[in-house]
Amino acid sequence: MTFRRWRRSQVIAGGRYRTGTDIIEVDSVDVVAAEDITVAEARAAGHASPDELRADLRGPADVPIYRIHFHRLDDADERAQLAATRDLDAAQMADIDRRLKRMDAASSHGPWTLATLSAIADNPGVAASELASAAGLDRATFKRDVRKLKELGLTLSLTTGYRVSPRGEPFLASTAPERPDVDGGSNGATAG
Repeated sequence: MTFRRWRRSQVIAGGRYRTGTDIIEVDSVDVVAAEDITVAEARAAGHASPDELRADLRGPADVPIYRIHFHRLDDADERAQLAATRDLDAAQMADIDRRLKRMDAASSHGPWTLATLSAIADNPGVAASELASAAGLDRATFKRDVRKLKELGLTLSLTTGYRVSPRGEPFLASTAPERPDVDGGSNGATAG
């Protein structure tokens, strides 16, 4: 069980979500009044008392408190399995390319996929805030973009920053002529 202050629920019953180390499935979600949180619920959520739990909640006091019952799944994280796949055939490479181009076309801040992959490849373990600043983006937008790449198995999160996954390495290598430099140029050969 856990409790969160949210303006609107960020999870739904039956939904599966990744935590830092596990995959969980939500059993139920409901809004509770702060004073109705019991000692048993606080302890189930890892707190010694309801007062301790309430003090640990983030957000303004007027934001609803959601009580979330969940259980851990033993399923492997599909993204980790996907990310570990280094051998990509032509169809898989084309599929990744197609998906990234679709993300670029739908982006409100212009094409970003190859630039982001390149920045991560060139700066493994660098904090998201630094990479975002170099890209001219706010941290939240940059992290949202990286999560999209992670869903495709192209990046891995580190304790600080990211790195390109074994799956992402051959794809990124195949894009060398299109790959942006840190200064926004191109790594491809120039015609002469």
